[in-house]
Amino acid sequence: MKKTLLLILISCISWSCTDAQIKGLLNKIPIQVSEKEVASGLKQALEKGIEKGTQVASAPNGFFGNPLIKIPFPEDVKQVETRLRQAGLNKQVDEFILTLNRAAEDASKEALPIFKEAILQMSVQDAFGILKGENDAATSYLKRTTSASLEAKFEPVIDAALDKVNATKYYEDLVNTYNKIPLVKKVESDLTEYATQKALDGLFTLVAQEELNIRENPGARTTDLLKKVFAQ
Repeated sequence: MKKTLLLILISCISWSCTDAQIKGLLNKIPIQVSEKEVASGLKQALEKGIEKGTQVASAPNGFFGNPLIKIPFPEDVKQVETRLRQAGLNKQVDEFILTLNRAAEDASKEALPIFKEAILQMSVQDAFGILKGENDAATSYLKRTTSASLEAKFEPVIDAALDKVNATKYYEDLVNTYNKIPLVKKVESDLTEYATQKALDGLFTLVAQEELNIRENPGARTTDLLKKVFAQ
């Protein structure tokens, strides 16, 4: 089968077939990849993705400077932001949003070891499912296997980070100011829970981007094993 396809391919090149026709033939030539290589290749890809994702997220402006994952004012108390801006407190609201994102950037440094532990536990069956799955199959695997651990780890880190950058104080001051406005319904919101979930969502978004890059861009496959596995 392989020899026949190669002979046809040589003939096709000689007769000036289109790029699409040649690519179609190349895709039919089987590449032998062992189960061990698939598992190792997927682990390499995941490690590359999470290292890049956590590095980007934890860098200065990793969240705040990225519109895709920037954390906005809590949605469940959006009316607080609206009324405070109407009252001329734009600077205070903007400062709070900045500190909220700084907390997420600070906490993202804690994610890498948790992700790596999940990768170590990956089975051969998991690896084949990811290889043949959707473009975000690896990210979905990480979500399924790490979300609980990440949330438990992130929550105290986020809480400390919020205090460190004064986000908690900014938020309490803003809510207290809002609650003093006549005729408004007083609000409460768990800032730590909100920031934790948004930080995790942002991290997984960045990991999914890198996974897609590895799947679709041969140049992103920086090892021979990655090239061999993803050629499938």
